[in-house]
Amino acid sequence: MILGSARKPAAPSAAVGRTETRAAELDDFGLLGRAPCFAAAMDLVRRYAGTSAHVLIQGETGTGKELAARAMHYLGPRRYKPFVPINCGALPDNLVENELFGHARGAFTDARESQPGVVGDADGGTLFLDEIECLSHKGQVALLRFLQDGHYRPLGGRSLVQADVRVIAASNRDFEAMVQEGSFRQDLFYRLAIMSVTLPPLRTRGEDVLQLIEHFLQRFARLYERPAPVLDDRARHQALAYAWPGNIRELENVVHRQFLLADGGALRLELGVEDCAHSGTTVAAPEGLADMDMKTAKATVIARFERDYLEQLIAATGGNVSAAAQRAGKERRAFGKLLKKYGIERNRYAG
Repeated sequence: MILGSARKPAAPSAAVGRTETRAAELDDFGLLGRAPCFAAAMDLVRRYAGTSAHVLIQGETGTGKELAARAMHYLGPRRYKPFVPINCGALPDNLVENELFGHARGAFTDARESQPGVVGDADGGTLFLDEIECLSHKGQVALLRFLQDGHYRPLGGRSLVQADVRVIAASNRDFEAMVQEGSFRQDLFYRLAIMSVTLPPLRTRGEDVLQLIEHFLQRFARLYERPAPVLDDRARHQALAYAWPGNIRELENVVHRQFLLADGGALRLELGVEDCAHSGTTVAAPEGLADMDMKTAKATVIARFERDYLEQLIAATGGNVSAAAQRAGKERRAFGKLLKKYGIERNRYAG
């Protein structure tokens, strides 16, 4: 159901009522959508919320990984304890242990008093480690040691400290590839991925994009205290045809900009040269379509699009089939079959 609709649904059955209630709970975190791939991911989010096991969230940039982590925390038994988010890309290698576990008084120059790290801050609650792939080797070792038994030693401390912390880690990288290249510890990956969920890219979610646009319009209408513009047919077509490489984050920024520029009560997305340059999916129509019947012409255009899309995607990932399949929102085996279908050799794009 698109947000903002005033129509009251018919009285549901008990099972349907429970489904709607669970969906509404996720709506509160901005996790909106009904596409099958997204619904499957949200089912896992709801299931994981009821546990304290560590979770690994994967997905492209802008797909809502922190929103999913917050939902798991606030819909679960740790909801009344802290949710502590931290970006691992911002942790300097020489300070990573201090940031994670804190220090005791006198541990180093200017350490006039003891301070807890983010692990101590999150005691009883959830520690969200975004961009976990950026954690240095030293940081990975320290984190693994803590995950093994829940104990850590602050810098300069004389005794171990215990903390009850659930770790939810997130990344937009392919962990199999990182483990193989040696940039991420395999044992840490296994420890974090007790439970895992992959958030699908927006381009695979169909009409969810329209629901999200409506959600953002209503939010900006409340923020700026002005009526929300409506999508015209052209804007709907643009929204559904565009690849949204920046996913929900890009969509929100585009809607925000066009909301402020809206004139006459209609919202125009204006996905012009600047925006389309980022989509990576511009495909020229094959010549001679007018000489074909509609079915043949349609199949020809689709085949051209698939070939160009696959070639650009496998080139962008340097021949990494796993990473390309993840971007495309497809299983690796199915993606490999598409490459074989069009005779695309990944080795041509490697390295």
